[in-house]
Amino acid sequence: MSQHTTLTRRHFLKTSSIAGGGLVVGFSLMGCGDTSPALRSAEGTMAPNAFLQIGTDNTVTFYCPRDEMGQGASTGLATLIAEELDVAPWHFDVQWAGVHPDYNNPDFGVQGTGGSTSLKAHYEQLRQVGANTRAVIIEAAAGLLGVNASQLSTDDGHVISGSKRLPYGDFVNAAALLQAPEQAPLKPPHGFKYIGKDFSRIDAMAKATGTAEFGIDVDIENLHHAVVKRCPVAGGTVATYDATAALAVAGVSDVVEIGSGIAVVAQKYWAAKKGLQALEVQWQMPKLASVSTADVKRDYQAALGVADDQALIGSEAGDLEQGFAEADHIVEGEYWAPYLAHAPMEPMNAIVRIENGEADVWTGSQGVGAAQGLVARYAGLAKENVRSHNTYLGGAFGRRGTLTHVIEATQVAVATGKPIQVLWSREDDLQSGVYRPASLMQVKAGVTDEGKITAWQATRVGGNISPETMANMMPALLPTAVGDGTIDWVVGLADSAFKGWVVDGSSVEGLAEDYDTGSHQVRHTTVDHGLPLTFWRSVGHSYTAFAKETAIDELAARADIDPVAFRLKNLTQNPRLQNVVRLAGEHMQQMQVAPGRALGFAAHHSFATDVAEIAEVSVSDGKIHVHRVVCVVDCGIAVNPDVVRAQMEGAVMYGLTAALHGNLELEKGQVVESNFHNYPILRMDEAPEVEVIIVDSGTSPTGVGEPGLPPIAPAVANAVFAATGQRLRSLPLQLA
Repeated sequence: MSQHTTLTRRHFLKTSSIAGGGLVVGFSLMGCGDTSPALRSAEGTMAPNAFLQIGTDNTVTFYCPRDEMGQGASTGLATLIAEELDVAPWHFDVQWAGVHPDYNNPDFGVQGTGGSTSLKAHYEQLRQVGANTRAVIIEAAAGLLGVNASQLSTDDGHVISGSKRLPYGDFVNAAALLQAPEQAPLKPPHGFKYIGKDFSRIDAMAKATGTAEFGIDVDIENLHHAVVKRCPVAGGTVATYDATAALAVAGVSDVVEIGSGIAVVAQKYWAAKKGLQALEVQWQMPKLASVSTADVKRDYQAALGVADDQALIGSEAGDLEQGFAEADHIVEGEYWAPYLAHAPMEPMNAIVRIENGEADVWTGSQGVGAAQGLVARYAGLAKENVRSHNTYLGGAFGRRGTLTHVIEATQVAVATGKPIQVLWSREDDLQSGVYRPASLMQVKAGVTDEGKITAWQATRVGGNISPETMANMMPALLPTAVGDGTIDWVVGLADSAFKGWVVDGSSVEGLAEDYDTGSHQVRHTTVDHGLPLTFWRSVGHSYTAFAKETAIDELAARADIDPVAFRLKNLTQNPRLQNVVRLAGEHMQQMQVAPGRALGFAAHHSFATDVAEIAEVSVSDGKIHVHRVVCVVDCGIAVNPDVVRAQMEGAVMYGLTAALHGNLELEKGQVVESNFHNYPILRMDEAPEVEVIIVDSGTSPTGVGEPGLPPIAPAVANAVFAATGQRLRSLPLQLA
């Protein structure tokens, strides 16, 4: 059970009044609307806590604490309150929460969205909000109607008293004067009306009709557009530049140097882009400029070769030497996963306006507070003088947790005195962004003839995920009084620690946790060439599952045991994943496979969720064709099964894109790929049929945004082995 904070109306009204506007929850996405706190005790409005507001017109406004990037968080979180409040979630008016500690993610301790935590972190907290609010409305209604509260019931935003059906709005003024209970009883699962039921997402109509506001849609008065020329090699800096030709382009108003390069400003985006093309810049190149993909692979291989002497130990148990001695068979293999970009459909963008010692920032981000902090730091303002407005996010996958575009917009706004929108092109994001790290992994494992894993040794070589993420987040979250020098010192200390004596858990997660092993050891060696790294959908699991599940399949084959039966035999200490594997295996036995096709199996635990996937694959003309994927998932209570299915389907498609196509090549430090013509996404004719089976385990909900991705690459690779006898150990999957 995750920790959560219970909020009373009195506590919230006290904290929301401090700092004169430090809490911004009601705002206009078009720029100049009301930025005063929306939660208040005014006549006609009931604001029992940070998340909910009910008006006399019976309008229920939900201030969503997590960001909506397509994963269905707003629908799921609204459903939690709706269930206990007894109001249909599709009747909610959903607004994005502003910056305030009450909106912190309980799993993170800061205000952020990611890690498949939204439903997991808020399941009990938001249900309690709904239950407490419903209870105080009933209490107010009982007083006004002169009846005992036990004689009243509710239905879809109405109090039922005998034959009378009265809207909640009739009682909000009276309820606002009462103290809401902190622990009103919650419904038992058998009483759920909305949790566990299929219904359309509450943002579906807005997105279908184009009325949903994304960051790229925002417009404000006198907005100027900026594009930035950055060094083609990450870490490079400006040596010299000549702005003459750029300033001669019609519409260009400014050319300014900022931290990441040179920005060209115009009233229209296209004029700024044309000006950028005319700009002449000479760069001071970093060490990365001498590095190509072949160098990365060579350096990783060299580090793997000396891992016994230099690798850090992430985890270990038992006696490996004895475990290998007990094995009848030993399997050893190396697995390669390349650098990958996130490539969300909406490119990076941010608007910053600075006027009269205050600022506004509009962007779709995974951390509305981080955007506020960055503007404050780079504009030299107090955080309470910065209003951060979040929007819908047009995809993220971890990319919108790194807000360098917000820094750029702030620096250009400071330099020019103009409201600025910075917009990255697709080429900018693929060639100047942040990336999933490349990895070289080695698995050595022993197995008996009976199918018992006796020893498991897994080694990973590559750059670390956490230090770069820390470097990006600390300037955003720390007080502006903490200087850049202090931040650089802390980040440098952390980087040294991860390279020298602490294993970054995010970089090796998933290598050895799932199966019973007589002994195991996870090792790590950091080799970092300087390409910026960050979280990518399912983080370390995105590549460790490929190595782990392919190796498990090899062990099963070496022991001559069915791959599902082999997994079941070695999951006795992991009963929930074992059950998912069992159910998926039963489904696999019933699948009718066309001639020329084969099935592959993989299972993985990540983000507190268990997933098994079956891939139906054929191989022809040297190409891998994935026809069908069956996904069995146990994510606890499926708050909205349709959203769970959509997330599993999306994860399969995103994961197949990486498995079949995903690859970034470096040439002299530059990313070669620039757009979807050479960094392709899965096409319609490649997309398989996906069947999702949700296991009803009855436990609290766990993650669904990411866990569907890790098993797909190994499931396809294992199917290719079943079809051809060829083991594929490198991503993207290609036949020899």
